[in-house]
This record gives sequence, structure tokens and C-alpha cells, in this order.
Amino acid sequence: MPGLLFRVVAARWLFLPLACVALALPAQAQTTTKQTQPATKRARPAAKKPPAKAPARKPAPEAAPAAAPAATASAAAPVSAPAPKPVSSAPREADFIVAVVNTEPLTNHEVRARMARAQRQLAERSMSAPPSDQLRKEMLERLIAERAQLQYAREIGLKVDEAALAQAELAIARQNQLDSIEELHRRVQQEGLTVAEFRADVRNQVLLARLREREIEPKLKVTDAEVEAYIREQTGARTGTVDLNLAMILVAVPEDSSAADTARLQARAAEVVRRARAGEDFAQLALEFSDANNRGRDGGVLGLRAADRYPELFVQSTERARVGEIVGPVRSAAGFHVLKVLERKQNKELPEVRIPQTRARHILLRVGPTQGEQVARDRAADFKRRIQAGQASFEELARQYSQDDSAQDGGDLGWANPGQFTPEFERAMNSLDVRQVSDPVVTRFGVHLIRVDDRREQVLTDAEQRLLARNMLRERKAQEAFETWAQEVRGRAYVEYRDPPR
Repeated sequence: MPGLLFRVVAARWLFLPLACVALALPAQAQTTTKQTQPATKRARPAAKKPPAKAPARKPAPEAAPAAAPAATASAAAPVSAPAPKPVSSAPREADFIVAVVNTEPLTNHEVRARMARAQRQLAERSMSAPPSDQLRKEMLERLIAERAQLQYAREIGLKVDEAALAQAELAIARQNQLDSIEELHRRVQQEGLTVAEFRADVRNQVLLARLREREIEPKLKVTDAEVEAYIREQTGARTGTVDLNLAMILVAVPEDSSAADTARLQARAAEVVRRARAGEDFAQLALEFSDANNRGRDGGVLGLRAADRYPELFVQSTERARVGEIVGPVRSAAGFHVLKVLERKQNKELPEVRIPQTRARHILLRVGPTQGEQVARDRAADFKRRIQAGQASFEELARQYSQDDSAQDGGDLGWANPGQFTPEFERAMNSLDVRQVSDPVVTRFGVHLIRVDDRREQVLTDAEQRLLARNMLRERKAQEAFETWAQEVRGRAYVEYRDPPR
């Protein structure tokens, strides 16, 4: 299905188990394969972990998973839809069990379908597929890792209900410029995949996304130093570095100078230091004593520049000196230097960056003992009906019913950068036209009704750039943490490989 993108609500997480096909490497770290063991030695999945406590308000960009940046970072990379069934005039290969993950079988049909998907994705990127045997092994290992994760998700009680599945399908349809889920299903069937298979695959990917978000997000930390280093890496900006402005008087020492001449010139430089520290004007001393190229006519001022553009000797000599302090004499191959620190500052200037921003409102109905998810969904759907019928305004309903700090402002969330909200919320928001009201959207904070008020491009302030860089770094760390976590889940699973029937 060349034109159909398989981008489910998983945002960055959905991409991880599928997109690594392009590198012909499984995402879940299948570099080592557990050997067949007796069933009696099956390892039990990890103990259940308590879910993280959700904040009462929209998540701050540092604490929330970035959807747009983050995702990058903002949106998930395009991932193709499940592969169509291969069309061939040859007799179809018989299905059989190729592996057992804990107690759950994996079939040859599943491996072949995943291989077809991988081959098509590589072809769409004009990349050659690895040899069939190698690709088969990689797809089998990926399926084993995913199956182990799905089993773990079910054991700790994670589920994807019909409403969340429909929301995921709607997101896929909109991202593929399709008008409805029904049209999406027709496209899927035209490519030889049944709707039941497609929905099962989407459900699994959403479940995996929720599991990985729960297991990995709370452990991610990004330091200020890492943010500054990342900005330097990405933009070439000298952010976080020190800029220096020094003045210098050089008392030159010719190469053939005797020890006596050198001592005399050192004493001359020491006299300059004494008089400068006594308060004499440094510029006048430069005119009188400096042997530099311009003979001190510029007062010896070298100019404000990045510290790494000064000789290392100068930087090291003045490292602990305060602004206005005299340092020296400092010996170099040219002679004796007397230095004065004129200015020192942290360089925090960043290049101009423009990003899309969205201004939205929401009504949040929290889910709990007094209000189940379905009840909250029904209430939010009724709010939408009343808004569209002109019986109430979005702002009035938000002030009256929203269980969020934004209620007093009519649900106004202000201008938001990509990655500022949870993935489910951001995906729904990004799919709306201006002034359009969403269907009920479920996140870990409850059920939302969302309206987009405006969109614009905005030049980011330095603080906003650093926030965006922090989100991007979280994405990078999330992928690294995911690989480690996936290895651990895979390592706990009992896997028995089966030979094909003879």
C-alpha cells in the first residue's frame, strides 16, 4: 500500500519496533538468542509496578512525553501499514508453529507477513533487503520480543478498549488524508489484509506504546549541561561557552637572547605588572612598553571572542582572574606577556528558530471511582453535541465542568509548542481544523474535548529553544532506554524454537 502510512497513536514508540527494518536490525535487541529450555524452567515475567501518579493539569514539557518532538520532535516517522498478503500463483505454504514464547505460539504465517512488510518498506525507501534467511531470522526475533512485551502488558493489566482503538484508527485515517475509518478499512482490504488483522495489529501497537511509555518515561532525566551540548551539536552555536576580552602588553624576547638579556626583559615586564596593579592606565603602559605588532596603539585590547580562540596559555593564566585583574608576566616563545581581564561572560546566544504553535482549549473530565471512562466519554460527547447545536459555548462548558486549572480561562491552554502535551492529546489536536471540536479523547489524565482556536509560526526565545532541545534529548534517551528495557523483557521470556515440519 504505497500511499498508506501506518502511524498509530504510539507516536515515537510505535516507530521503534517497526522502523528499524530500514537498518535490517530488530529494534528489540535480538543480538543474542535464548536457547531452548525445558518448560519447567520458564522465567516468570517481572513483578507488577504501580502506575505513575498523573499531575492534575496538562503535563509540563519536561515531564510529559513529547508527541510532536517529541515527538521529534514532534510526530512519529512514517510507518507503513501492515503488509498485504502475498499474491502468488504458487501453492500457499502450509502454516506451522515456528516458536513458542512462554506458552504462546508464533506461526510461520506471522513471520512471512512481517517479512513482506519489511521488504515493502525497504523498497519504498529504495533500499535493498537483506538475504531472505537473514530477514526471516530478524523478523522472527522481533516478533518474539513484541510477543513477550504484549504478554507483560497483559499481565500488569494494560488494555486497549474499543474507543481507544477507534481513536487510533481515526488518527491513521486522517494522517493518510482519508475521510473516515470506513474508507481506511476499504483501503486495507484492497491491499489484501482483512480488517480484523489490521485492527489486531493496531491494537497491539497501541498497547505496546502504552507499555513502553509507562516503563520508560518516568526514568528519563536530562541535565542542563546535556541541553547546552546538544544545541552546540545541532546548530554550531557557541552556547554555554565563555567569551573573553583581554588586553595584553608584550615584552618581546629575541630568540638569541642571553640569560642576562632575558632576565633584564623579565624585570621590565615585572615593572609593567607593578605599575598596572598600582593603578596606572593600562592603555598608556601598552604604548610605552608593548612590543606587539601595533606597539600598543590600540591600548593592547585583543577583543571579545570565544575563549577557545585565544592561545591556551592566555586562557589558563586568566582562568581564575577576576575582571579588571592583572596577570603576569606570562612567558611564551615570543617573550613575556602582561594580561588584563577586561570582560568575561557566558555566551548564551542562539540562532533564530521558527516552529509551528497551536492555541487550543480543552474540557477535562477526570476518570475515577465516581466517574468511569465511559460515563466521561458520554458526557464529553454530549458537550460536543450542545456546542455544535449552539446550545452552549465551549468556554461556558469549560468554566462549568472542566476539572483542570484552565477551567477559569474557559479551557484556554495558551500557545503550545510541539511536544508540550501527551501524545494522544497532541495527535488529536493536530488533526483538527481551526475552530473544530474533537471527539472525546482519552489520555492518562482523563477524557478531553479539544478545540483549536488558532495556529501560527513563532520565533522561539532562547528559553523555548532549550526546552525543545530538552524534549529532543528525552526522545534520544527514550530510544536508548527502550533498547535496554526490551532486552530485559526478552531475557525473561522462555522461548522454544520449532523446526518446520518435514
